[in-house]
Amino acid sequence: MFDIIILAIGKIREDYFAEAAGEYLKRLKPYARIEMVELEPAPFNSSNKEKAKRLEAEKILNYLEKYSDSQIFILHERGKSFDSQDFAKTLEGVNRRTIFVVGGSLGFDGSILGKNWPKLSLSPLTFPHEMARVVLLEQIYRAATIVKGKDYHY
Repeated sequence: MFDIIILAIGKIREDYFAEAAGEYLKRLKPYARIEMVELEPAPFNSSNKEKAKRLEAEKILNYLEKYSDSQIFILHERGKSFDSQDFAKTLEGVNRRTIFVVGGSLGFDGSILGKNWPKLSLSPLTFPHEMARVVLLEQIYRAATIVKGKDYHY
């Protein structure tokens, strides 16, 4: 059974994204223990975006201090791309808690990107953080069904 935390800046505000995320969380119950942790985004305007990213990075790093023994993946458009089979193999090979970190609307500060954590790309396109969480949940569900030999991925 996968042990996963999805750590994200900001809440899912749109009902349709929340409904989709809820559906995949429900489907994942037999395969994974998943916790969604939402950190408060830093307020920003056009003159303090970098400061806001630094504040968000501090929140992320403070949270992750408690989980130093976990496998951490940063979701980033320039990260490594996987097909679903390879993603399933990667998750199956992790024998500890896995944390996926989803940035806020400003992306990640260099203090996060500079860490030696693998970066995972869901696509070379940039998604709103709410959509990225839904896509990530679907891919985790797909990976779980691949690992368990269930009929979902064709």
